[in-house]
Amino acid sequence: MANREATRTLSKTAPAPAAWKQAATWNPAGYFDFQTPETGAVPIRLFLSPALLAAADDNLYPQIVTATHFPGVKLVILTPDVHVGYSVPVGSVILTDGTLAMGPVGYDIGCGMISARSTVPAGAASRARRLAFNQAVMERVAMGTGGTSKTIGRIGDQEFEALVRGGADYYLTRYGGTVDRSQAERNCIPVDDDWPIPWGGKGRPERGRAQLGSLGGGNHFIELQRCTETGTLFIQVHSGSRGFGHGLATNYFDLARRAKTGGPAHIDQSYVTPDSPHYRGYLNAVAAGGNFAIVNRLILFQQIAAAFREVFAAELEVVYEISHNLVQREWHPDYGEVWVHRKGATRAFPAAHPALVGTPWADRGHPILIPGSNRDYSFILRPCPGAVRSGYSVNHGAGRRLGRNEARGRLSQPVVDRQYRESGVVVNADGHVPLDESDACYKSATEVVDVVVAAGLAEIEYRLWPLASLKGAD
Repeated sequence: MANREATRTLSKTAPAPAAWKQAATWNPAGYFDFQTPETGAVPIRLFLSPALLAAADDNLYPQIVTATHFPGVKLVILTPDVHVGYSVPVGSVILTDGTLAMGPVGYDIGCGMISARSTVPAGAASRARRLAFNQAVMERVAMGTGGTSKTIGRIGDQEFEALVRGGADYYLTRYGGTVDRSQAERNCIPVDDDWPIPWGGKGRPERGRAQLGSLGGGNHFIELQRCTETGTLFIQVHSGSRGFGHGLATNYFDLARRAKTGGPAHIDQSYVTPDSPHYRGYLNAVAAGGNFAIVNRLILFQQIAAAFREVFAAELEVVYEISHNLVQREWHPDYGEVWVHRKGATRAFPAAHPALVGTPWADRGHPILIPGSNRDYSFILRPCPGAVRSGYSVNHGAGRRLGRNEARGRLSQPVVDRQYRESGVVVNADGHVPLDESDACYKSATEVVDVVVAAGLAEIEYRLWPLASLKGAD
């Protein structure tokens, strides 16, 4: 839905909904420059093809304006999967000189991806084995919005605090496991020792105590895939910080609004500046929510690897694990030290980026994980030097083109289920595809990735086709 408050901020001189796109001018570097009287002097780059720009929702415009109105904004990027969000577009990157904008982080703090590969030939994944894999995963992993852990269950406050402060480092030390974390973006985001978790309040972050190791609903998924380049089986997982991250975000949105540090009445436009009493607290909340998400994906991967071992008698090797929906302090050659907000976008550091020094990716850049719908290609890319133009960021998926309610009203369950059966994609254990997460709801992943490649932001390393899909149906 469009942000009503953002819409009300537009002056009478704002472009008509169909006309704002005419302000976009093509830059030979591979994107559209964009500026209107409402966006002011903030540079805006639209990494879209002409076709994607023409198809973009007109309601994106007020949200682009909102993205430029946070104090200290240096650059705004739209990625090719962009679509309407709650305050700023999903698929936006905002660089600031110190302001922490809450809407551009969102509610699912640290939502992210993990990808893994095997040496098992894709031909080994018969339809029966695809179904067996789904069933083996569902025995181990709870799915859906209210799903609770089937592994470590509800834990006490002291242990939970240790997990969200210590991340994967603490989890592996305390609970053990053989997962190779050398291929992960990070194991832990530092949290100040004296920061108290804001239990209770409107957000009820305590919901997360029972949810570590559960998938969640919405666009979260587990997918068994066939790699075009290797002919072997891959796995991709998308999940986040569940009720804990959502609760933290809700509580800090509320604190910022009540303290009037964010100005606007609409909660999703709240922000904190370095002089705000909630600045350090919000940074710690983002870190703790991010750590929950890291641990959650680690537990999910352990359970998925066990299911894969049961069905295919083989091991999975992590390709990469990375978080989205964060605000992080990073270096950019044009802007120096900035705070980078990635709302539905993912980091893309190429070779020789200072943050990769001493890591396995220093000479090649880290992998970029881009899922498509569950009846379309997903991709693993490698960043190119041109990623500097996009704030070292690219899209984190294909991007929605149908809203959830619209999908449920327009699509036929029997027709969609039959399409998936005929395509050989096994969904959950019963073959019923969540209509609001079916392929018709998403843009073409190939079309979106083509923009990234053409702009010199990244190059394709692997193409992955879905064989089995697991999604929470709420």
